Amino acid sequence: MTQPAARQLPRGRHGLPREQVIASQRERILQAMAEAMAENGYVGTSVAVVLKRAGVSRETFYEQFRSKEDCFEAAYERAVGGLLTHIANASATPESDPGAPVDPDRMGRILGAYLDGLAAEPAYARLFLVEVYAAGSKAVARRAQMQESFVALMAEVLGAETEAQRFACQTLAAGVSAMVTARIAVDDLDGLRALRAPLLDLVQRSGDLYGTAHALRDAR
Repeated sequence: MTQPAARQLPRGRHGLPREQVIASQRERILQAMAEAMAENGYVGTSVAVVLKRAGVSRETFYEQFRSKEDCFEAAYERAVGGLLTHIANASATPESDPGAPVDPDRMGRILGAYLDGLAAEPAYARLFLVEVYAAGSKAVARRAQMQESFVALMAEVLGAETEAQRFACQTLAAGVSAMVTARIAVDDLDGLRALRAPLLDLVQRSGDLYGTAHALRDAR
């Protein structure tokens, strides 16, 4: 999830293509939005605060975003996209026969990637875990979609085959979400990363509650 820090372009003539200038300005604005909300909350973050932190003009801001809400949505999508890519890379497995044994380390990699991805960019993590609930129903609905994507991935990894097992995966995802949100809210990044071991242990001791991937029981 970690992204390179956006740097302000040098003043005056720099010879960079307009597309690169626009991309740099957009990245600075999104980063400023996330950082300002981490300090002041969604309600307490004004466009003026974002402009000052990003080092761009009001005209530049409104060339790219219709409003603060529009900017928040873009920052949210950046955060979610980066996190999902991080998780997908960690969970990727070589193609194998359908009857091949389940990779016992895959769930651990997914949990580690999720927690490490949040801890790597706490401002963005706070944006879509905490401040999202102040940003309106559209943002909350997008948050729910993201959680369902996580549920689907867990159900696939854990071998959920029944409605009861999928429901168990949904409750697990909801529990994980509540725990990580609480730690992000108080900037407890060490506590956030420390969730991996007990969560994985819980899954390994659950039998077929979440699915039929029994090989996870002995994974470490």
